[in-house]
Amino acid sequence: MKNIRNEAFEISRTALWENLIDYYWRAYSIALQKVQLRPELFKNKQLQYKLRVYKPVENEKPVWKKVLVKPNIPEKFSGLQDLSKNLWWSWDYEATELFQKIDVDLWEKLDHNPISLLEELSAAKFDELGSNAAFLEKYNNVLKRFNEYINEKPNDSDSQIAYFSMEFGLHETLKIYSGGLGVLAGDYLKEASDSNKKITGFGLLYRYGYFRQDLTKDGSQLVSYLPQKFTHLPIQPVRDENNNWIEISIALPGRTIFAKVWKVEVGRINLFLLDTDIEKNSLNDRSITHQLYGGDNENRFKQELLLGVGGIRVLEKLGLEPLIYHCNEGHAAFIGLERLRSLVQYKNLPFSQALEVVRASALFTTHTPVPAGHDIFDEDLLRTYIPHYADRLNLSWDEFMGLGRINKNDINEKFSMSILAAKLSQEINGVSRIHGNVSKKLFSYLYKGYFPEEIHIDYVTNGVHYPTWTAGVWQRLYEKEFEKDFLKDQSNPEFWKNIQNVADEKIYEIKNKLKNNLLEFLKEKLVEDMTGRHEDPEIILKTIDSLNDKALTIGFARRFATYKRANLIFYNIERLKKIVNGDKPVRFIFSGKAHPKDVEGQNLIKNIIEISRMPEFIGKVIFLENYNINIAKKLIQGVDIWLNTPTRPFEASGTSGEKAVMNGVVNLSVLDGWWAEAYKDNAGWAIKEARTYNDQKFQDELDAETIYNILENEIIPVYYKKNENNIPAEWISYVKNTISEIAPHFTMKRMLDDYYRKFYNKMSSRSKKLQANNFEKAYEIAEWKKKIQNNWKNIEIVSVALPDSTQRPLVLGDTFKAEIILDLNGLNASDIGVEVLFGQKENDKVEEIMFSKELNLLESNENTTKYFCAVPILKPGVFDYVFRIFPKNTLLPHRQDFGLIKWI
Repeated sequence: MKNIRNEAFEISRTALWENLIDYYWRAYSIALQKVQLRPELFKNKQLQYKLRVYKPVENEKPVWKKVLVKPNIPEKFSGLQDLSKNLWWSWDYEATELFQKIDVDLWEKLDHNPISLLEELSAAKFDELGSNAAFLEKYNNVLKRFNEYINEKPNDSDSQIAYFSMEFGLHETLKIYSGGLGVLAGDYLKEASDSNKKITGFGLLYRYGYFRQDLTKDGSQLVSYLPQKFTHLPIQPVRDENNNWIEISIALPGRTIFAKVWKVEVGRINLFLLDTDIEKNSLNDRSITHQLYGGDNENRFKQELLLGVGGIRVLEKLGLEPLIYHCNEGHAAFIGLERLRSLVQYKNLPFSQALEVVRASALFTTHTPVPAGHDIFDEDLLRTYIPHYADRLNLSWDEFMGLGRINKNDINEKFSMSILAAKLSQEINGVSRIHGNVSKKLFSYLYKGYFPEEIHIDYVTNGVHYPTWTAGVWQRLYEKEFEKDFLKDQSNPEFWKNIQNVADEKIYEIKNKLKNNLLEFLKEKLVEDMTGRHEDPEIILKTIDSLNDKALTIGFARRFATYKRANLIFYNIERLKKIVNGDKPVRFIFSGKAHPKDVEGQNLIKNIIEISRMPEFIGKVIFLENYNINIAKKLIQGVDIWLNTPTRPFEASGTSGEKAVMNGVVNLSVLDGWWAEAYKDNAGWAIKEARTYNDQKFQDELDAETIYNILENEIIPVYYKKNENNIPAEWISYVKNTISEIAPHFTMKRMLDDYYRKFYNKMSSRSKKLQANNFEKAYEIAEWKKKIQNNWKNIEIVSVALPDSTQRPLVLGDTFKAEIILDLNGLNASDIGVEVLFGQKENDKVEEIMFSKELNLLESNENTTKYFCAVPILKPGVFDYVFRIFPKNTLLPHRQDFGLIKWI
């Protein structure tokens, strides 16, 4: 070591510095690797510096460092930056056009991301824009409208609502959505902004979003996850009054999870997102918010824990005090547990009283029509991550687990997030009329003693955000032809009837323009997709050459789950060949992703790719990869027919067809979900709602043949039939009827109004009542339930007087009379109701109630209470009847809120 140091000193005095380093490392690299030579051993300061910064090249790996260069946007264009950071621009067609006009090619290259666009602009480009009078006029007009929009204050009387969802589909550049659930949540926030409601969104910020889909040559789906560049997203750190980035924490056994809070400005609405990918967390916990619906069941549990518990803690840190908590699907059900914990720990409420407060202010929207679609978790996961919650709620562990079980005493039953959400919510709704009824059956096991049709589960049929999904050319026409205040009352059918007064030529012109836009998009997209999966050049060229604007174009785009039957149209492939290759050609365009674990769904995609390569189907069957919001817009605006073929009754709602309707695209669909409510004669085509066969294979064959018949005998002839002016007048009448008769009923404005009318308003009133005077009414109803529960088994039946039809059958026009006397053993007569139910047995079982009537309370004394009914006989036949005792209280929102039942 001494010899090395002395020789280095000598070199430092005699060598030229520019030659020192190479010579030094050639001579001593081996010695330096064997001995940790520290720069401070050398007296020469220059040599110390060289030793610190110089490393042998052969041992280096590149270490990339970041430098941030902010765009230098001239003051006169500072408004562009404000616009780019608020997603309002994404649904205002003039604002979108403003960014597009800056540089059309760059706008497309950057996937319609205005933040990325502004970062790419040079000073020369801004000078060019500054001298463009037309651009400046449009810029000033858009900015003026934006500022007026943002500065409009909401109605102070409106209740604050917190809206929780696992995903939000707001724009294709913010990849925190996978499909319909997220897009619906995104549309909901946009309409809440347009309607100026006090709604705040809560979700998760996924570093890698949902997966990117690529296909191999044989059609196999490849999955990749690409990181989002947060600096190019419309997200902002949320900071406290001291400018510290707000974060929340969740204590787990042995460690704590931390999450930073981001904000997305959705017009006037704030969406807060949680992000665990921060240095404070372990690598395992950082990955919680990496992928939407990615990872194993344990990671899903942690995501839902973060959304529910973390979401409530964000809300509390921000000082928000919502009156209503809306759980969009069961993923967010842990919001109820965290609210209970807060009330029990910090407000010192007994669990029963806290439960009344939480339920009164909670709405659960279910989107899933099958039991398998609801998240369930093993008890071990709950013991691992939240073993302390039972103690915090003053519950035993079994009582705590019972909150997520249909049968609270069944220790073998897994913990269901949907059951938890249902038990902690006063109101539950499905997302269409059919789905509401399906949900009643699905959750009927929670309300034993009640028939499905009696259960207090309502529905709000999904809608779509009109400004987001309607093409600008249609919006301009609607603004011209409909009345001035159309947008504020867009669900009013009277406005939409004016489309009937528009000339057929104008409608046809718009349809052709949008179809041509779609075809131009297809040419670029297909070349990209097909070369990416190494299709034969001949097939690529034939496909592109076939893209003309004459063919009837049918679109099918959605998640590739098997129940959606994407392959139904190929059931009789020989018949389909004749349809697409006739003298009146037909083209089918498909797009959609299959979940990475759904092998059957992926096989559907593979099958379509194989068919698209068959000579008879080249250019006639097309698949677009990596379905997203942008592709959806192109399709629902540019196709002629929107096809939907779900297996009944598994389509909860469906919204793609609703988006198509806003653009005059006619639907051909099974009467399930939204279409069962929407279908009108001469405004689309329908495959009947009722099943003909129990065997699904036979049903598939019947449905496929029905579609072929409709195409051959109705749709194709109508589409291709033209009048003397070369206009397909009958086809245009279908387009007009679609717009006037269907579109107004499926806007997001109508849907939002329905939620206020059916749920938010009445829930706000009851929630305020229960929370007033230090939760006085919550205490009252909790204590009343406890009293009824304790005495329920003591109710005795003293006597029952009924008509004896074996002695004298009742005759049509007679009256069915009954008298029942009960000993309530300490309960008040006002606490108890008695009703009679009528039905007819099939296979020795009554499946549904035909008629019910509550008995009148005649008299009550210390020992007995008498009830009586007189029911007119209006229909002959053999009927079965039964009497049911139930608890009554004016503070109950509905019967199933306290579902005790006793049969007589």
